[in-house]
Amino acid sequence: MQLKKNKAVLQNFKDATQFEWLETNGLGGWSGSSIVGANTRRYHGLLVAATKPPAERTVLLSKLDETIILNDKRIELGCNLYNGDVIHPNGHHYSESFEKDVFPHWVYKAVGIELKKTIAMIHGENTVVVIYDVLKAPSTFTLELLPLMAGRFYHTLQHEGPQMHWDAEFNNGIFHNKPDGNLNLFINVPGSTYQHSPRWFQNFKHSVEEYRGLDFTEDLLNHGVFSVEMQEGDALEVIISTENPEGRKARQLLLMESKRRKDLIKDIPADETLRQLVFAADQFIVNRGEALKTVIAGYHWFTDWGRDTMISLPGLTLSTGRFDDAKKIIAAFAKSVSMGMLPNRFQDNSEPPEYNNVDGTLWYFIAVYKYLQTTDDKDFVLNEILPVLKDIIDWHYKGTRFNIHADKDGLLYSGEVGQQLTWMDARIGTWVVTPRMGKPVEIQALWYNALKIFAELLALNKQQKDAIQLNERAEYAKEQFNKLFWNQGKGYLYDNIDENGSPVDELRPNQLFAISLPFALMDDKKKVKSILSVIEKELYTPVGLRTLPQNDEHYVHKYGGDQWHRDSAYHEGTVWSWLLGAYVDAIMKVRGTSGKKQAMKVIENFSYHLNEGCISSVSEIFDADAPHHPRGCVAQAWGVAEVLRVMVDYELCDSAKI
Repeated sequence: MQLKKNKAVLQNFKDATQFEWLETNGLGGWSGSSIVGANTRRYHGLLVAATKPPAERTVLLSKLDETIILNDKRIELGCNLYNGDVIHPNGHHYSESFEKDVFPHWVYKAVGIELKKTIAMIHGENTVVVIYDVLKAPSTFTLELLPLMAGRFYHTLQHEGPQMHWDAEFNNGIFHNKPDGNLNLFINVPGSTYQHSPRWFQNFKHSVEEYRGLDFTEDLLNHGVFSVEMQEGDALEVIISTENPEGRKARQLLLMESKRRKDLIKDIPADETLRQLVFAADQFIVNRGEALKTVIAGYHWFTDWGRDTMISLPGLTLSTGRFDDAKKIIAAFAKSVSMGMLPNRFQDNSEPPEYNNVDGTLWYFIAVYKYLQTTDDKDFVLNEILPVLKDIIDWHYKGTRFNIHADKDGLLYSGEVGQQLTWMDARIGTWVVTPRMGKPVEIQALWYNALKIFAELLALNKQQKDAIQLNERAEYAKEQFNKLFWNQGKGYLYDNIDENGSPVDELRPNQLFAISLPFALMDDKKKVKSILSVIEKELYTPVGLRTLPQNDEHYVHKYGGDQWHRDSAYHEGTVWSWLLGAYVDAIMKVRGTSGKKQAMKVIENFSYHLNEGCISSVSEIFDADAPHHPRGCVAQAWGVAEVLRVMVDYELCDSAKI
């Protein structure tokens, strides 16, 4: 599978701007745009720095537009959309190809010149390198570079005003400015001259923001223009950074980063889908402070979320051999447990974490269990993590925030009016779109697994009496679950037993977790086959599972519009990529070795998506109806992680065991 777009796509602005590229730095920062360089999102930028990893992101340099000058003829390679749907310049007309391998590459052809551009972000730094290689040129020409500054918090937009700093220094090819008056920005253009002529460029249009019902126009400040004389065989190696790049070479940085990334895939088979998923997985594992690690839930607007991190951890770290990162993530979240709960999410601006979730804490048990199975690191798990798990279980039995408590039937109750506690967490004002107060089906599966895992760890820690007691509680909960949740008339599980004790007869994918998790809640073979068959028929799509069937009165066929329309559709039919992991787990558990061919077909059907949306990554969600256009975050951790995990766990490509 080639992750490539030809000039027929690139030279059609509407088509080309449906595709994006993304580079990240392991700190929470990134570089990214559409594949023709027109920024369609407020989150696009050539350097988006994370100043307090993994948060506090600032869009410093929005873009760097190129112009070729040959014999007094100016060929502008840049491409922008302005308010009024004006495209200027039309540099995409000179785009010959885009390709994503280890890094994104572009080739431009104009007036006999063939120019290759490579962009890479350097791991552990707020640094981007841009390298221009002159593949062909009839004679010497000038390459001009026009930097356009945003200098703003990543959720906002910039507008002309005195808040931007116009002064700049330029010495020995290095430009230095503090666009927002706070953060340093250095641009090293070796061998260049610089003409300082500050001016505003107004009314850039971010078309995706318009589609999302948000403000969508922006002004950008240009300080001046860099100029370099070039000829065939030359290379211009640009460094853009928050640190002074004096003495550094962009090509050396690129080679070091290339080696780091290639080391990630050196022990995996030559399967392009798996290879690109491993590269994509690397983008989500980031620093939290100096010594710990965490997971960015999705690009571009999420930070680290407890639920997403724990679901993603096995695929991002264990399936890729990054055991030390897994340990650091588990340790980081252990430090944040409060009243027996993991944070739902960490916020920007140093605000305290939020704890409004019931499932993230339970997914922590799954992550710890899989870490132990993979690494056999008993010392860490038993000495450092087991006391945390005991605290969690104790709080769940005595009751914690949001009325989360083990009920007399052994099942886990959760919920308060106005709170959204499961992964189906859309809320508009005080309206919880998918109210699931009571005993949601996947929460019971996770609770049962938490009890079974805790019991195993107690036994491993020579606490046999406690382990036996926990196992008895778990089995009682399982018995009650099977009495309450089976929908005899329709052959699947109820999605919830609500706060009044009434079953909620909705067909949703959440019931898969009663089959797919390490300790299955459902043992009846006839029933689990029925569940899987119904989900295959009603919810499966090539890119994930629908959250409601098409015949449900609440089904929304397309995700889009303003925030009200988007949030009200978020879990009402919209397809989620991460659910493919549980689906494949269920196939393999229910059908055994005979299901492997079907599981491989699931991956094969999905793989086309790596060449759409954000090239080489996995989108958060998709329209419920075909052709299932990608929506939401362009790159989502658990979407990448779950597809990667099942490919490795079940060897769904040639010798896929790492």
